[in-house]
Order: sequence, then C-alpha cells, then structure tokens
Amino acid sequence: MTSAPAVVGVIGGGRMGAGIAQSFATAGSAVTVVESGEQAAAAALDRVAAGLKRAAERGALAEPAEEVLARVTTVPSVDALPSHADLVVEAVPEDAALKARLLAAAEQAVSPGTVLASNTSSLSVTDLAAALTRPARFLGMHFFNPVPASELVEIVVAPDTGADIIEAALGWTHCLGKKDVVVKDSPGFASSRLGLVLGLEAIRMVEEGVAEPDAIDGAMRLGYKHLMGPLRLTDLVGLDVRLAIAEHLHATLGERFAPPRLLREKVARGELGCKTGKGFYTWE
Repeated sequence: MTSAPAVVGVIGGGRMGAGIAQSFATAGSAVTVVESGEQAAAAALDRVAAGLKRAAERGALAEPAEEVLARVTTVPSVDALPSHADLVVEAVPEDAALKARLLAAAEQAVSPGTVLASNTSSLSVTDLAAALTRPARFLGMHFFNPVPASELVEIVVAPDTGADIIEAALGWTHCLGKKDVVVKDSPGFASSRLGLVLGLEAIRMVEEGVAEPDAIDGAMRLGYKHLMGPLRLTDLVGLDVRLAIAEHLHATLGERFAPPRLLREKVARGELGCKTGKGFYTWE
C-alpha cells in the first residue's frame, strides 16, 4: 500500500481545506495550511482541532488528537509553502480565476516534483491546468464534505495529466482510507453533475409547493436508500456553493441546470445552510 505523502500543502483553511488537512495529518503527513491573517489561520486550526475531537469520540484516531494536530501548521501565503511538498491541494471557493492564480503561484513556490491538485467540484481541470507550466503534474482531487468521514475522492483527469500522477493520487486516496472514482474532465464531472440535478429538482418541488423538505428528503432516504436527502445535503454543502455550481453548469451544459428562483432568494437572504444556521432546515 502506498504511504501517505510526507509533506502536504493545503491552500485554504475553510470547511473543505480543514477537512483535507485533518485527513492527511491523521494519515501521518506534515500539513501546511495557507490562510492569510491571524484570525483566519486560527479559525482553520480550530476547525481541524474540532474535527479531530469528533474523530476521537468516534474512535477513529489511532493516536491522541493533540499529536495529530501538532502535525498541522499554517502560513500566510502560497509563497511560504514547503518547497519539498509532495502534494499541494487547492481548496478555495469555486472561482476559476482565483484558483488558477493560486495554483500558478504554488507551482512557483514548490519543487518541479510536487504534485498539484484542485478540490474543485465543477470547474474545468483542463482550464486550470492551462495556468501551469507543468500541467502533467496536475489533476483534480475532489473531496466530499465532511472530508474526514466521507469515503469518496473523485479523481479528475485532464488530457495532460501524467499516468504516474494518477497512480500517485490513487495511492494517496487509499492511504487516507478512502475509495476513488476516476473520471475524465468534463463540466461537473460525475458527482456534481448528477447530484446537482437531483438537488435542483428537489428545490423546485419546494418552490412549487409539492412537498415540505422533510418529505422530499424522506422519500429519497426511504425509497431510494440515499444516506441523506438532497435538501439536507444542500444545506450541508452550502446553498451558495450549490448556486455557484449551478450557474457554471447552466452556462456550460444548458437549461436543465438553471438555478431555481428559491435557491437564488435564499442565497440573497444569507440562508446558506448549516454554516449560517438556516437553509432548508434550521441548524443550531
């Protein structure tokens, strides 16, 4: 079995970035999280610490949480990433220009042998690779929320991605105790494209008064054996994230991905799901 990468960089310490950092640190990697500002850096470490506490309560840690947390550090900029990192994962919001800029800066900060990956859930990995001088060493590693507990990593392969890089990413995925699906680069890949269709239709059903969120989610859990209904999942992912993905797929794949009015209204009101306390459900 492939061992965990010795040194990992994670660009972004939000919910996804912190989860990715926690997962690699738990597997034994030394992890550097890029987050500008003392407050943001402290919040990123707090997210990792909270995640480790939950993992310890589930009996999912083989060593004390404090020892795992000690392997996670923060730096204020991409320029300060460890030059000898084996892997750098970008995990910032779904903004193509922002991701491309940070990935290009990371490529300059690390060695030619470092593998770069994006956690994008819908943006073109091929387009992001165009910002790099070594596109053969880049691919998508799409983690799922919550990262430490999720089984899946979607490996997204661009036309220039090297076969050795795919093999390395698969090995690292397995060393995290996760499973892979490998897809070619296309809008929304497999997971976001299919998941979004279901989520958008569920939102339209609420908008049209067909049923309440609990009933719609219950139908999918009980009737189709989904672990979580599409509206509760939308709250967990974030309504703003779902809207951004929908807008991107609407532009690239057509009207079937048009965002429902209700989704736009909720995002405009700041009802973004569990991270704000209210979405299709009320969260404490």
